[in-house]
Amino acid sequence: MKSQHNIVFFFIGFAVLLCSVQSCKKNGTEQTRTGSLLTQAGTVEPRDSVIIDSRLTFQEATAGTKAPKSILDELILMDVLYKSTDQRLHQGQILTNKKIENDIRTMFVFMLENDFVIEKAIPIVHYSWSDSLSMEDNNTYSFCYRNVSYSKHARGMAIDINPRFNPLRWKNANGSSQPENAVLDTTVNGTLYPGHVVVEEFGRLGFRWGHSFSKYYDDHHFEKR
Repeated sequence: MKSQHNIVFFFIGFAVLLCSVQSCKKNGTEQTRTGSLLTQAGTVEPRDSVIIDSRLTFQEATAGTKAPKSILDELILMDVLYKSTDQRLHQGQILTNKKIENDIRTMFVFMLENDFVIEKAIPIVHYSWSDSLSMEDNNTYSFCYRNVSYSKHARGMAIDINPRFNPLRWKNANGSSQPENAVLDTTVNGTLYPGHVVVEEFGRLGFRWGHSFSKYYDDHHFEKR
């Protein structure tokens, strides 16, 4: 009888532990009772070893935008984990459309698993809603309200990955790169090029890569209808 009681208590204890872990799940990460972090890629990291790049509320991440409520209602703010240029694990945030939420989560897991560097991921409110300042800082982001007729970013249906590593380059060679003076070097981790595993995975998920645009190579840009 004693062994049977031990078995019962074991399963009860396991169930309690499982429920406590499940209740701590948030935005693709899990905070355990030991203060460690179970990452999107399935590895366990001490919480104090993760560098926090952004920890905004949804209200803070959308403060000052001119986007109408109908678009704001489409958005979600998610925590994401990535290896940055310092080779350490960072936690940032992506403000994006709910329609591509799962795709973006999948891609951050994929990039982390494939050792692909993301320098930083901070909602563009941090740059006073300036796309140019965000690109200069090599910041990865999704939502930035502008003219809905030409920009997928206006509804959070696009994401820019490491813009300084992957600058927009005009095909006629007359225009300057964006960000200005950025140079494409495909030997640098975090850079994208045709055939790259990150490019291929975005394509598998149904994203259009800006490299295929008619007038310029927008190599940091991925969008979805």
